[in-house]
Amino acid sequence: MLWCTVLFTLVALPIVIYLFFKWKFSYWKNRGVPSLPPIIPHGNFKGVSISKHSNDLLSETYFTFKGKSPIAGIYFFFSPIAVPIDLDLIRNILVKDFHSFHDRWFYFNEKEDPLSANMFALHGEKWKRIRSKLSPTFTSSKMRFMFPTVVNVSERLVKAFSAEIKLGADIEVKEILARFTTDVIGECAFGIVCNTLQNSNSEFRKFGRIALGEPRHSRLTVNALKQFPKIAEKLKCRIIRDDVTEFFFRIVRETISFREENNIHRNDFMDLLIELKNERKNGEEGNLSIEEITAQVFLFFLAGFETSSTTLSYTLYELALNSDIQNRARDEIFTVLNKYNGQLTYEALMEMQYIDQIISETLRKYPPMVTITRQATEDYRIPNTNITLEKDTSIFIPVYSIHHDPEIYPNPETYDPDRFNSGEEKRRHPLAYLAFGEGPRNCVGLRFGKMETRIAMVNLLKNFRFVKCSRTEIPLKFNNAASLLTTKGGIFLKVEKLTQLEET
Repeated sequence: MLWCTVLFTLVALPIVIYLFFKWKFSYWKNRGVPSLPPIIPHGNFKGVSISKHSNDLLSETYFTFKGKSPIAGIYFFFSPIAVPIDLDLIRNILVKDFHSFHDRWFYFNEKEDPLSANMFALHGEKWKRIRSKLSPTFTSSKMRFMFPTVVNVSERLVKAFSAEIKLGADIEVKEILARFTTDVIGECAFGIVCNTLQNSNSEFRKFGRIALGEPRHSRLTVNALKQFPKIAEKLKCRIIRDDVTEFFFRIVRETISFREENNIHRNDFMDLLIELKNERKNGEEGNLSIEEITAQVFLFFLAGFETSSTTLSYTLYELALNSDIQNRARDEIFTVLNKYNGQLTYEALMEMQYIDQIISETLRKYPPMVTITRQATEDYRIPNTNITLEKDTSIFIPVYSIHHDPEIYPNPETYDPDRFNSGEEKRRHPLAYLAFGEGPRNCVGLRFGKMETRIAMVNLLKNFRFVKCSRTEIPLKFNNAASLLTTKGGIFLKVEKLTQLEET
């Protein structure tokens, strides 16, 4: 009898599993949404994070169904994910009908893993509350205040490059630029001089590397936590490593304590957070908890140093391959600086339109976030169709695919900053460029990121020429396991100091 039971189980179980997946994989077909053929048990994610990037899957989906349907479907194992293709629909999701899609597809555990409960991940009213309080940090007036600090750090960046040139070898620019952006964030967020440009093993750089390069879980595991957040929360799952959490809590507590005890005000990111901690509302003190403050500092640090440093790296790479663009950018820099007696002022930076176009083109070709995620917070009928996105449906907006669509950007692999002159921009759909997202949940720090990147570019091009070398990888290979669009290895370039004659 026992053997019969075992034999029946061995025969029946695979059939049951097969039928279960077949049923799950009929989700999109039953709703009239086209999808790529899924594979048991991976769905469409077989090889993602290993042999291919998630971006490869989304690009295949986007270009397969573009012009055939406003939306397509994929499966993360047996869970359905919607991939909007039509730009008008994407505008509805991000802007017009934001109330139906105000949450991101992201797992956080506020109680067990407080750093994960930052503004990027938070849902609903909690997100709205934090966002409204932090938005004043990134106004134009605040940017002007932080401008001199970023300029000072960029001058140290020039010294770091000069020191590397004296060593006579090709330079790996990605690491130097990560150290630069780490120092910028350290000073603008914490008021701490990190000296990462001088000491590559500083604590801030160390924990920046760990947080992004040595995460607690694989990307596939993180996606599973996002897909089943209630189960993950009951299991008390965390995303952030314990040593990273301990470091940021220590730094934030020490900084707040020092400033409050010595009555220090810097008008920076930390000052605003301290004010929010101490403000009274309805008679209650402590409007922002120390956990909430630390979570936002953690987000500002990671988003600020990594996205800006990768953007700078890709920009120098492209300028090294396109000397005509590099020369034109340098000409603009010297022309504008001559109007300001050679001084890089905030006003001078704002006049450098071509530098801004270069940064935009880099972010078009290499968007740090290749996907924007959302989650339907209620049932949503897609206009002019019979398709309804059910509440809690996960949505992946394929940013990289849109940015590389030849119907939107002809010859998309060609690096061409003139795509972003005012005339060209007006011809495109307003949602054809999504480097900073769009709508109420766009990148809150976009002004700061653009300012930091442009200042660095101006001081680097003013002092150096960037040229490809034997170690320059053409084309670049991306790290499939990374959530951001980063290269597998470093970006090596030959860097030459400009002569005084060339500078004038």
